[in-house]
Amino acid sequence: MYRDKTCGELRISDAGQKVTLAGWVQKTRKMGGMTFVDIRDRYGITQAVFNNEIDRDLTDKANTLGREYVVRISGTVAERSSKNPNIPTGDIEVIADSLEVLNTSEIPPFTIEDNTDGGDDLRMKFRYLDLRRPCVRKNLELRHKMAFEIRRYLDSEGFLEIETPILVKSTPEGARDFVVPSRMNPGEFYALPQSPQIFKQLLMVSGYDRYFQIAKCFRDEDLRADRQPEFTQIDCEMSFVEQEDVISTFEGLVKHIFKYVKHIDFTEPFPRITWADAMRLYGSDKPDIRFGMQFVELNDVAKGFGFGVIDDAELAVGILAEGCASWSRKQIDELTEFVKRPQVGAKGLIWVKFEPDGSIKSSVGKFYTPEQLQKWGEKAGAKPGDLLLVMTGDAMKVRKQLCELRLEMGNRLGLRDKNTFAPLWVIDFPLFEWDDETQRFYAMHHPFTSPNPDDIPLLDTDPGKVRATAYDIVVNGTELGGGSIRIHNSELQDKMFKLLGFTPERAHEQFGFLMNAFKYGAPPHGGLALGFDRFVSILAGLDTIRDVIAFPKNNSGRDTMNESPSPIAQEQLDELYLDLRPHSIKDV
Repeated sequence: MYRDKTCGELRISDAGQKVTLAGWVQKTRKMGGMTFVDIRDRYGITQAVFNNEIDRDLTDKANTLGREYVVRISGTVAERSSKNPNIPTGDIEVIADSLEVLNTSEIPPFTIEDNTDGGDDLRMKFRYLDLRRPCVRKNLELRHKMAFEIRRYLDSEGFLEIETPILVKSTPEGARDFVVPSRMNPGEFYALPQSPQIFKQLLMVSGYDRYFQIAKCFRDEDLRADRQPEFTQIDCEMSFVEQEDVISTFEGLVKHIFKYVKHIDFTEPFPRITWADAMRLYGSDKPDIRFGMQFVELNDVAKGFGFGVIDDAELAVGILAEGCASWSRKQIDELTEFVKRPQVGAKGLIWVKFEPDGSIKSSVGKFYTPEQLQKWGEKAGAKPGDLLLVMTGDAMKVRKQLCELRLEMGNRLGLRDKNTFAPLWVIDFPLFEWDDETQRFYAMHHPFTSPNPDDIPLLDTDPGKVRATAYDIVVNGTELGGGSIRIHNSELQDKMFKLLGFTPERAHEQFGFLMNAFKYGAPPHGGLALGFDRFVSILAGLDTIRDVIAFPKNNSGRDTMNESPSPIAQEQLDELYLDLRPHSIKDV
């Protein structure tokens, strides 16, 4: 063995013990006739001391060490005279009596420290160095511990972990598939699974009534902070259950992991809100409820006074920022510029200040009297010192715009504390969403989601009003996961396909094996998938899932470390019977 102790385990109780450590040189420091070397491995850092008075040649050798050299050091553990309370090994040091350089290192392109000087692009190019940083390592350790605890918990609840295929049939009804050409079947393609959806339903037909898998999934979508082209989800399915059973089971799992990782004990049931109320009050189907600022609709007190911006709009809606009437004009102008950004897309912002002295100031003061604006304040529950921010436009669009402003206000007022967690369930989603461009309905979740039993008659008369038996779990404004009760009746599934524009031939072509399986006694079933990367990142207090994935892609879907995706040789293309057409960046 190259070592008998790690760099993170020695304590004052080990003083006097002879030890051998191996790891990377974090840094060296020369002080008079002594050289101090911090040696690091995945477990921590230990200071080793080389003394000219004990062994000049050994100290000279230590003085040649560079950052990230791989070394083995032997010596005796001693109590430090100058202790470092910031590290667990800060009470001791190793008085070195031997040093072996196991490998040298070039100077790394950035410092291997929590507060590194490397930018995102540089760190992703040299990800194998970035992974040495303690903060990144801690994220992966958290991921590891959560995965084990999730497996343990689900096993205790009677779930079986069953792997499903990675090479599957393309069913491009959801996100865009990644496709894989088949050499043995020229002109035909596999797809990488967007989720194990169909296979877990088949497992229910097969009688495995509690399935789970920590599953790799793939979606060829534009990326963002909480999305990667390949991601991991905690995928689950249960038979002979209704919505309440699924919610209860997985609320239990989420509560257990919060207690296991953060020592937070959620003793009360998570709150629930319908999709319609979430959109009405927060403008989002994944509302952040760590703070208030619920939307206030103002049509009845703001319309009809000759101000076209409001009179011509479908909806005037606002949020109340308590205690913000003291904000300067510059601060409010910054908010106006924020909502005009392309990412938000609003044309402007109306504000009303309810001053501490009882007076009212507003950007629309020449169109409304103080008495009229006072009614706005009464509707919003304003008190002296509060600020009302109002936006207008098409109802659904303006709600989404105001949602962005609400979240920005939450950030500016410090109301989105990463150490505060506010989970909730969003229920009663619409079963369908209408697309004006294609003039057809699409499944809001997927084609196998069961309609609310009370709404089944509406499938024939008003499909747009049908609610799904679907549910999402949301934490701090992030969709942690979601699921639904599935259709297990062949006749209802056929009707669903028809409403989604599938011909019987196309439905059979894409989903025939599932439809055939349903003919052989499919049980009532439902399930849920939690975003594992998102769950880890939320508990780690991160804004992006990249730092909980060992080797992530950048926002262009590229791995800059191994330079993928990349062209392949003509010989490989010939084996796959593929020809590539010329393309330009405009085609992408």
